[in-house]
Amino acid sequence: MSSEAGPKVLIVMGSPSDTAVMRESKKVLESLGVSCRMGVYSAHRTPERSAALAASARENGVRAIIAGAGAAAHLAGAFAARTTVPVIGVPLAATPLAGLDALLATVQMPGGFPVGTMAIGKPGAQNAAYYAAQIVGLEDPEVAERIAAWRKAKAAAAEAASDAMEAE
Repeated sequence: MSSEAGPKVLIVMGSPSDTAVMRESKKVLESLGVSCRMGVYSAHRTPERSAALAASARENGVRAIIAGAGAAAHLAGAFAARTTVPVIGVPLAATPLAGLDALLATVQMPGGFPVGTMAIGKPGAQNAAYYAAQIVGLEDPEVAERIAAWRKAKAAAAEAASDAMEAE
């Protein structure tokens, strides 16, 4: 895969059961015109496959990796250990602890192996995508412009809602 034609963002998850939440990242990236690829890459069940993807990410033109995982939540850290591409972790609620265990496992990385950690669940998956798009936007002015336009539209909608309330 060449750096021009390949995805700019990888969305990885530890289990197929994580798909519904992680699909939120894909929706956001697609809405902003950021190329992405999504797949299951378990830190525990397919460690060699995950390591190979992480190790080849930069040379393949990937600019950010979004990693969603629950329970042991080692996926983001496993990717961060194998690449210098920014890794963004999305903790998922997969145990009776409702994602708190995943949040702590994702955010508590050793010095030198950072993982940008988002909120638990769908809001975290959405924000991970916006954050990844901002990273891509550093090199791609068209993506940066789409993000700015999206934010401007959100601000206009909030102002219109406020104006409507004040008019009541």
